[in-house]
Amino acid sequence: MQLFVKDLTVIDFSYLCPLRGMVGESWIVDVLLEGVLDQQNMVLDFGKVKRTIKQVIDQVADHRLLIPTACGDLRWQQQNDTVWIDFASRKGTIHLGCPAEAFALVPNELIDFDSVNDFLINALRDVLPENVDNISLTLRSELLDGPFYHYSHGLKKHDGNCQRIAHGHRSPVKVFEDGVAAPEWDRYWAERWKDVYLGSESDMVPIEQLTMSPQCRVTDDSHYGFCYTAPQGEFQLAMPKGCCDLIPHDTTIELLAQFMADTLSAKMPGRQYRVMAFEGIGKGAIAVAGTEKH
Repeated sequence: MQLFVKDLTVIDFSYLCPLRGMVGESWIVDVLLEGVLDQQNMVLDFGKVKRTIKQVIDQVADHRLLIPTACGDLRWQQQNDTVWIDFASRKGTIHLGCPAEAFALVPNELIDFDSVNDFLINALRDVLPENVDNISLTLRSELLDGPFYHYSHGLKKHDGNCQRIAHGHRSPVKVFEDGVAAPEWDRYWAERWKDVYLGSESDMVPIEQLTMSPQCRVTDDSHYGFCYTAPQGEFQLAMPKGCCDLIPHDTTIELLAQFMADTLSAKMPGRQYRVMAFEGIGKGAIAVAGTEKH
């Protein structure tokens, strides 16, 4: 007997890629269970599927930075509860020092659907009841008919897992100019924030103030340094300047939507901009700036 649940959860995370650097992503998770019926004549109660399986997936991957530990471009080490990451990509080197819970260590050369699927299945084996013989997952991206971007960020004031300095999203955007859809501005943001790290200016520190691994030999000429302390611990990051867009405030979706609207209004005075900015899948914020042209 098979039991399925579509759209069980969405994983919002970032990962390290040798070609693209740090990539924000949002994946939908579908689950398929195979097994015999239990005493309730069920493979597994839907409530338990949503509660137990979703909880494990969210716990081990959601709002984390996924690290391909078998990648030759990676060096990592752990000291007490801090993990140090040094990663070489075509876009430059990336360096982090964060609490262990900020990362998911995936034993593969690359982060992709298959490697993350295996990682999640392994984490789920111990929570399944005896009558469940097999579990399979389908990881997929949202089908989008317009421009989108991949961004990573961290929210130091958040009391949940958004405080982790390198988690992210794959997000569409819809811009309206004087009440009319403006796809050229959708494309503008999709290109500007392609595989970007959105860094808050208040989190910036000189590179020399970061406590990094001995492999980190970057300078302020090539990298921006970010550091803050949140409830889960101290988070440190050195990112190539070409991969960053500096934001003059926190990077909550509400403030990002307003930043986008204000930026367009400054570029095109005398017009009104309404920005519908998504944070991953199915959620986001709407902001307005400027005066509508009559």
